[in-house]
Amino acid sequence: MTARERAPIVFSRLRQTYPVTPPALTHHNAWELLVATVLAAQCTDARVNQVTPVLFSRWPDPAALARADQADVEEVVRSTGFFRNKAKNLIGAARRIVDDHGGTVPASLAELTALPGVARKTANIVLSNAFGVHEGIAVDTHVKRLSYRLGLTDSQDPVKIEQDLMPLFDQKDWGEINHLLVYHGRAVCQARKPDCPQCVLEDICPKREPKKGKA
Repeated sequence: MTARERAPIVFSRLRQTYPVTPPALTHHNAWELLVATVLAAQCTDARVNQVTPVLFSRWPDPAALARADQADVEEVVRSTGFFRNKAKNLIGAARRIVDDHGGTVPASLAELTALPGVARKTANIVLSNAFGVHEGIAVDTHVKRLSYRLGLTDSQDPVKIEQDLMPLFDQKDWGEINHLLVYHGRAVCQARKPDCPQCVLEDICPKREPKKGKA
């Protein structure tokens, strides 16, 4: 079975298994989602959801965070890890949004990835979940792992994985396939011990694993 033949089966079965897939990061608008996604790098969503209410109570929008002292922001986001870099990037992104976009989060991949600390994954998450715009597929650790195990890509590089996945799914479903793979990766197809007997994809899954030493 080729990747193109397998992809619609993957999407259909996962959609039946996870009919509701709300984003794990709590947010109320595009700005809050952008901030939460930046903080979620190398950090659990649960921890981020504990930190963001405090952060947004002090600096509720880009204009407020643009004026913030970096040391104060660092203290609030410290528990998310890499807090100095995250605080610097968030303040930088806020200032860029205020100066270049009138205080409103931009709704294009090019404009989002021009912001400090915002790479393709973050931009795709914001576009899909906040604006309903699908310019690409967000490739996080779950999507990377499952797309390789399922034989949907031969790559371990997130950019190449995204390029491989996009032709396999309808563009309108690009945001949803990210959610579905993430949910399945957390619930069943975990990194260290995938529960293959309970997997709805077991009969079509080649169960591939990257070679040791491969990035």
